[in-house]
Amino acid sequence: MLSLTELLAAIRPLAEEAGRATLAFYGDKAGVREKADGSPVTLADEAAEAVILPALRALTPEIPVVSEEEVAQGIGPASVGARFWLVDPLDGTKEFLSGNGEFTVNIALIADGRPVLGVVVAPALGETYAGTEGEAYLVDANGERKILCRRPPQEGETVVGSRSHGDASAMEAFLKDRKVAAFRAAGSSLKLCLIARGEADLYPRLGTTMEWDIAAGHAVLAAAGGGVTTVDGGPFVYGKLDFRNPHFVAHGAAGV
Repeated sequence: MLSLTELLAAIRPLAEEAGRATLAFYGDKAGVREKADGSPVTLADEAAEAVILPALRALTPEIPVVSEEEVAQGIGPASVGARFWLVDPLDGTKEFLSGNGEFTVNIALIADGRPVLGVVVAPALGETYAGTEGEAYLVDANGERKILCRRPPQEGETVVGSRSHGDASAMEAFLKDRKVAAFRAAGSSLKLCLIARGEADLYPRLGTTMEWDIAAGHAVLAAAGGGVTTVDGGPFVYGKLDFRNPHFVAHGAAGV
């Protein structure tokens, strides 16, 4: 069986290839349709999934794969077991369609309820985030470098929130007793990556998300010294029957 480091070395180029596949459809709104839950899906989602899923199943045939678009079609493993892959072939469809570049390809490995490996690729931004076993890094136009969460500066926390979703009044109520210096909006799983790279401190998500939306970003964040908890500070666990997340808080080095 491959080690986590070996798996990461194989998964990163796979995620980057899937990211390139999405760019063939970037800016094209003709291939958009609505899923049963009312959310949009594009030809780019399907192209990325077509790159990722066969390769993952060939690389680790013993590990089940759960992917957003397959689940939407009623396809998926009957049970996931202790180890399984979580794939979101294109997170941030609204950002993809708006053309702001803040969409991502996400692959994560879950073991015993927690993400132990993750790759997040933002193809339009030229960024790849990866992490496992306590080490996270970013690859961009400046090369490859390690990233770490920061402790909040004295002037207060930078809070990151969704560009396209969220409840402003719920966010305000959650933050009322905290020292907040700035708010930064971002799309997709990049919100967790901003904390991992030390540019933000807190991401409260007080709305509906699915496990595949955040698993890869959570893995990168954990490898960079941060984490994710439920809003009341409890453990955040993957592998739920419906893969639906509770409200949660992603945090940097100082915790929640």
